[in-house]
Amino acid sequence: MNPVRLIAVFVISLVLVMMGNATFPALIPTFQIEWALSNTEAGWISGVYYAGYAAAVPILVSLTDREDARAIYLWSTALSAVSALAFALWAEGFWTAMAFRALAGVGLAGTYMVGLKILTDRISGKIQSRAISLYTAHFAIGNSLSVLLAGEVTLLAGWSWAFGVAAIGSVIAFLLVVLTVGPSMQPRGQQNLTDILDVRPVIRNRPAFGYVLGYTAHIWELFGFRNWIVVFLAFSISLQPDQTWGLTATQVATVVLLLGLPASVIGNELSLRFGRQRVITIIMLTSAALACTIGFTAALPFAFVAVLSGLYGLTVTGESASLTTGVVQNAEPSRKGATMALQSLLGFGVGAIAPLAFGVVLDLAGGTGEILAWGLAFGLLGLGAALGPVVLFRLTRGVAARPN
Repeated sequence: MNPVRLIAVFVISLVLVMMGNATFPALIPTFQIEWALSNTEAGWISGVYYAGYAAAVPILVSLTDREDARAIYLWSTALSAVSALAFALWAEGFWTAMAFRALAGVGLAGTYMVGLKILTDRISGKIQSRAISLYTAHFAIGNSLSVLLAGEVTLLAGWSWAFGVAAIGSVIAFLLVVLTVGPSMQPRGQQNLTDILDVRPVIRNRPAFGYVLGYTAHIWELFGFRNWIVVFLAFSISLQPDQTWGLTATQVATVVLLLGLPASVIGNELSLRFGRQRVITIIMLTSAALACTIGFTAALPFAFVAVLSGLYGLTVTGESASLTTGVVQNAEPSRKGATMALQSLLGFGVGAIAPLAFGVVLDLAGGTGEILAWGLAFGLLGLGAALGPVVLFRLTRGVAARPN
């Protein structure tokens, strides 16, 4: 298939599959009222989505070194549809929500990184870096669209329909890939399951592992931000309802999250020009500084809060494609799937903890009605982000850089 067409298919499919990605986080205020959830419980439900991802991704992505990734992708897309529909029909409180969101996380595990593996297996040369950039950047599009649909559909028809629409998105994605992408013609790998799940060779590859750990720090901040930004904006709006021009928290958050697309693409282009590690370091440290600031600004004029949130939305995603490209390009070709699996395991593993940790800090510091609590919770994200450049520098020091 033509590379441009292949990229378009998987970018569109990713956005469709992710229509259910942020449906629960976007509706936390609704569920806290309807199900009487604490911030910690809301954090558990948000985090278990990524825990399901982290539990499944080592097997599903590593298997792409041996099996046709297309089949894994299709089964996982179907699971995403089933999990969203099950939430719409049968979720009725904390435990059922936990179960269905964990199942949705497993579906994401077999689509996001597996789709990227399909692309990087079938595209090479200079276009590969830009393909990675465009694909990973559309994670932000899928996430922001999920927030917008959750808010608007819930206003029109209730939260069950928001999850139903997400299920429809996954069904369309399944049909799109079935009809346009054929099975891989590459020879299957011969490794047994034990070998492809062995992460020790990946860890010994210091440059690749450095980018994996940098990505892990990035995801800690990113997923904490994405899962609580709607609630934070709702709190800021509650302090100054006459200064919001009639906008809802989900509408403002959608714009903030949409900024992830240009940020990731531009960040990757800057990496190609000025050096990947240098650009990643500047972006991550800037983002960490904003994280340690934004929570304390909730009571300032909402226009300022919205602009600062947008700036933070740019920096929190600006290094995403650059980090993933660093992982892929430094991986051993025969262990690319295993390397990407470890990247996802560690990244989404801490991504599962970040929303929970954020909620725990909020509860311990007085709840969502306290500015200090928001400042401390966002600050926790910033501390994690600041570790990224440190580990990346230590593990790539003295190693010749690969071409960008």
